[in-house]
Amino acid sequence: MASNTELGNMTLDTVILNGTVVDGSGKPAYESDIGIRADEIAMIGDLKNLEARRRIDASGFVIAPGFIDVHGHSDITLLSDPCGESKIYQGVTTEVTGNCSFSPFPAGKVGPDVLQNQLKSTLISNFSWTWNNLDEWALVVEKNGISINIAPQLGHAALRVAAGALHPNPASKDELEEMKKLACQTIEQGAFALTTGLSGPPSGYADTNEVIDLCKAISSFDGTFYTTHARVGPGRHKSAIEEAVHIGEKSGIPVQFSHLSITEVSLHGKSFESLKIFEDAHGSGVDISYDVYPYTAAGAGLKQVMPAWAQAGTIEEYMSRLSDPRTREIIKAEVATGIREKPPRWDAWFIAFTQSGPNAGTVGKSVEKIAAERGIDPAEAVIQMVEAEGGNVMTLVHNRSEEDVRKFLQHPLSMIGSDGRAISPDGFYGTGRPHPRFYGTYPRILGKYVREKPQLFSIETAIHKMTGAPASRMGFKDRGILNKFMKADLVMFDPDTVIDNATFENPQRYPTGIPYVLVNGKFVIDDGEHTGARPGHVLRRGA
Repeated sequence: MASNTELGNMTLDTVILNGTVVDGSGKPAYESDIGIRADEIAMIGDLKNLEARRRIDASGFVIAPGFIDVHGHSDITLLSDPCGESKIYQGVTTEVTGNCSFSPFPAGKVGPDVLQNQLKSTLISNFSWTWNNLDEWALVVEKNGISINIAPQLGHAALRVAAGALHPNPASKDELEEMKKLACQTIEQGAFALTTGLSGPPSGYADTNEVIDLCKAISSFDGTFYTTHARVGPGRHKSAIEEAVHIGEKSGIPVQFSHLSITEVSLHGKSFESLKIFEDAHGSGVDISYDVYPYTAAGAGLKQVMPAWAQAGTIEEYMSRLSDPRTREIIKAEVATGIREKPPRWDAWFIAFTQSGPNAGTVGKSVEKIAAERGIDPAEAVIQMVEAEGGNVMTLVHNRSEEDVRKFLQHPLSMIGSDGRAISPDGFYGTGRPHPRFYGTYPRILGKYVREKPQLFSIETAIHKMTGAPASRMGFKDRGILNKFMKADLVMFDPDTVIDNATFENPQRYPTGIPYVLVNGKFVIDDGEHTGARPGHVLRRGA
């Protein structure tokens, strides 16, 4: 608490008075004032008689650390939409990027044009890539300005593109050595972790040993860990977790399992089987945790239902297979049979975003409906849309049970990650119908799962899963806990009204009940409105 000496010798920029502090540690809430000077929390205590340039009465509000989205995909969207409205309005002040194997660096010998061409259908934007490595990308991001902080990870797909490993096999010795070299260089530049996307090419071409070798290569750097979007397919919900555990055991680095879920309808209700694997691994000494988002639908690309072999090589080679009549029929047969599920439930796959003219009018419609409108079978409709979009189409897939979602959210090893992107209703994604998690993940936790009955967990536990827990995983020394001398990333919300307003039908809507958000001591959301401020930074491992 603030001492009399401190009170007499300091003028603060902002004092937040009479708030209920939930500090992110999981400890009980308490009443206090918060004093901010420059970009730091300078004082905590009774500050009512202290001079400040601005005073805010937080009576009835909770003051918490800014939320840390441990699983996001705004590596490129923040260049197009630098104010990051969909995230900052939720109270997210830091996003962890580079997930699911997709980072916009390193380019290696192939250069940024080739890297962007190979990854552009996933890292979608209208911004040309001009950088070769993390340092150069960070310079572009910070020169452009961003409203939230981002903490970059290194994507395995980028490594494979940079090393020329686009074939549907484990990397060759030379390719692996090139990937190791680029991985170490990127970690040295401040990347926090290596991420894989084993559900699809090119990351999914790797075998377990390739991933272990890459994790071993970066294991000597303090604070690094392994993040995995695991393999998918019928019956894989347990073996995918077991593979992640095995990689952690063999490489000796911590493991973060991405967006834990059960997507096979026949296995709904069996979350306890997945959780036991985590519990056993954790009990045996593996540093493992996972993130999860509070929705029963996933966000995915149609490329995930396309055969992996068909996507080998360059985008141009992939498209040429689709244009060859005989090969196209083989691909169509495999799409119809099903890779992720047998057979695919096309009434559950909805188009979220497109850029091509031939796909105009498909957003918000199911694959089943689009096929019926075109008078073709669903597999052919998938191929047509992928072909028109140049490799992928973003979709929503309704494939989870609320019971499993609640179990995964509640478990002590979980933390919250949106798997969403920082976008704007008026920006590049404005014509799309993205997953509501882009706009609603964190207020949904605070409203639906904390306030509404039956309550899933306390507000202290929820805030810990959104702040202190991800900060610990990331190794942040100055964020995630509301304490003196920590960075002034703060969120104020009304616990009685906070709620998400984004829906599947109308997803680009801001939440209610979060009137103030500060990033590095600057008001970005002020009385419910975006100030236009861009005080965010690219954070680095160990900094």
